[in-house]
Amino acid sequence: MSHITVERNRRRQMNEHLKILRSLTPSFYIKRGDQASVISGAIEFIKEMQQLFGSLERKKKRKSLSPTPSPKPAAFCRSSAADVEAKISGSNVMLKTLSKRIPGQVVRIVAVLERQAFEILHLNISSVEDTVLYSFVIKVCIVV
Repeated sequence: MSHITVERNRRRQMNEHLKILRSLTPSFYIKRGDQASVISGAIEFIKEMQQLFGSLERKKKRKSLSPTPSPKPAAFCRSSAADVEAKISGSNVMLKTLSKRIPGQVVRIVAVLERQAFEILHLNISSVEDTVLYSFVIKVCIVV
């Protein structure tokens, strides 16, 4: 086989794999249609799914263990309603909630955040079965 034929086959195969990757990745992760955007969006999606999977595994492990209290970082809260994590970076807050899926829940969360003078810069929603992960990037507005 000539080098040109081998290279043509390699490009065709890469394009087919990118089409599959694009079809498996939710569209809001892919900002543009170029190859680099498809790959970076897929990476971001996989990282979030790994985080969600880890959270579900920890939740499953907590349920199987005896209920002994564990030390909690200041920015992490677990309750029967949801696991909530908040990280502050400058004037922004990364807020993640992991809970059972409830219809209209995200609308209520957004309404509460906006009433508290928080500006939502980004919202990402990932779900597996009856569990949902909401990831917010919030700008904290100081009202005087």
